[in-house]
Amino acid sequence: MKRNKPSGIAATAILAAALSFESTPAADLGPAVEKELSSLLKFYRIAHANPELSYFEKNTAERLAAELARVGFDVTSPMGRYPDQGLTCYGVVAVLINGAGPTVLVRTDTDALPVEEKTGAQFASKVRMADESGAQVSVMHACGHDLHQTVLVGAARVLAAQKDRWHGTLILIGQPDEERGGGARALLADGLYKRWPVPDYALAEHVDPSLETGQIGYCAGWAMANIDMLDITVYGIGSHGAQPHLGKDPIVLSTQIINGLQTLVSRSINPVEAGVVTVGSIHGGSKHNIIPDEVKLQLTVRSFKDDVRRTLLEGIERIAVGTALAYGLPEDRLPVVHNREQEFFPALYNDPQLVERTVSALRKELGDNSVVEILPTTGGEDFSEFGRTEHKVPIFMFRVGTALPGSDPKTRPGLHSARFLPEAEPGIRTGVRALTAAVLDLMGK
Repeated sequence: MKRNKPSGIAATAILAAALSFESTPAADLGPAVEKELSSLLKFYRIAHANPELSYFEKNTAERLAAELARVGFDVTSPMGRYPDQGLTCYGVVAVLINGAGPTVLVRTDTDALPVEEKTGAQFASKVRMADESGAQVSVMHACGHDLHQTVLVGAARVLAAQKDRWHGTLILIGQPDEERGGGARALLADGLYKRWPVPDYALAEHVDPSLETGQIGYCAGWAMANIDMLDITVYGIGSHGAQPHLGKDPIVLSTQIINGLQTLVSRSINPVEAGVVTVGSIHGGSKHNIIPDEVKLQLTVRSFKDDVRRTLLEGIERIAVGTALAYGLPEDRLPVVHNREQEFFPALYNDPQLVERTVSALRKELGDNSVVEILPTTGGEDFSEFGRTEHKVPIFMFRVGTALPGSDPKTRPGLHSARFLPEAEPGIRTGVRALTAAVLDLMGK
């Protein structure tokens, strides 16, 4: 398979021109999965009730590592390196070598969110722990990482028990710190592609409450967005609220900057491209009659293509500084724009040929009606990092439906909600069958 840098050609056009291939004949994985389902549900409930924040996934990693070692994988943990942060990276790398053949990497994520769970489930999280700043917060698996881990464990069990059906090197990854965007980079920084074989393909799955249980969603090409988190400090010259002419009001200046930022997407990028600039936080001032010295803004910026990202980031700085100059601020009081690079998520590009091949295998396993095409989203996923190194590994993340069939899509709690609780049993069943079928297709004898 070619590993050229993705072009801007529409995904449908690339798919139409994709090379033909011979897919491994499918065999019903249902019985093998049903055999593990009761145990997997127990694993899921334990994981759900015991979440850990990004940077603190120690027990989660140990639990996952033990499960994978038990079925024959050679496990390394902790693994990963956070440069200059002085933190342990609780990554898990589990390898099973089954003769000569392709190398396939499968990734799950392990961290949870600072959310107080309100699902009412019997196994709901009651965990509170200190975050990296020392503050005590409630913790919840509100993004399905507990179910992702369960699906990985289920696929590992089935594949270890069916080694006669595949060959090559299978690498399973328990990736920490997905929610903060640094986990994949930490694993790569610690030599993931140097200490172990570079994969020929990389796969991942993610729960999706917009899809019903039994459904798998896929999107070829650009599937998830670049995410940048920016802090802007807007300076002013403080004065009495009754004498604004003696100062430079940073609150007024901030409103002008915010209004200017709204023109970036509509007037700076091609209308057929996607982009989002959102000011999610503005803080300034301390009392009714005081004009402050500064205001702080927090932004999230979304894009798919790197040139669009550059246009947006450069435009934000240009508008912030230019507006301040027009407002009469001196050079030493111009706004400062800080991009939180450690929280950057690069856009996820699902390799169209890998998507086409895997979707064919999923349809054989689950049926045509169970595999549906979905639209891209401006959410983010650092699974993209595994495909953005110099090795240009083809990657594919598919979606696993977790909503009760027939439920109203408008009332389903979404990801990161305190009330998000997937329909676990059918979600695990479908996820394990799909992930196992995808691996078998790529590594089948």
